[in-house]
Amino acid sequence: MIVTERKLHHLDASVAPLGRVATKAALLLRGKSKINFENHLDLGDYVTVYNAEKLWVTGNKLEDKQYYRHSGYIGNLKTTQLKDLVALHPNKVIERAIYGMLPKNRLRAKFMRRLKIVSGIPTGVPSQPLTEKAS
Repeated sequence: MIVTERKLHHLDASVAPLGRVATKAALLLRGKSKINFENHLDLGDYVTVYNAEKLWVTGNKLEDKQYYRHSGYIGNLKTTQLKDLVALHPNKVIERAIYGMLPKNRLRAKFMRRLKIVSGIPTGVPSQPLTEKAS
């Protein structure tokens, strides 16, 4: 069994587009930047994404992007625009983006438990987030 030290990473959602922040978070949660990375092991770090209410996207995605959900009944497909979801629950937008970038197996639930999304800036956050390279 591989024992690894888990670090805590802080990502600021206001400095990069939603997809870039989600990609960085997914890589850190999986541990792909570590030397001893293996697909079937949980070697990732803890990730805190803050300033969730200040997330931004490029292009016309705020108006054009739709989120779908279906109850299972015929004709009951519901849609929600990204701008409405950002106004109500910005944390869920980031969480859903990261969730979709993680592997679709048992490890995804473990990865998501190590993710924390915060509105605003918590105390004790480093002054220059996203400066460390994930190599």
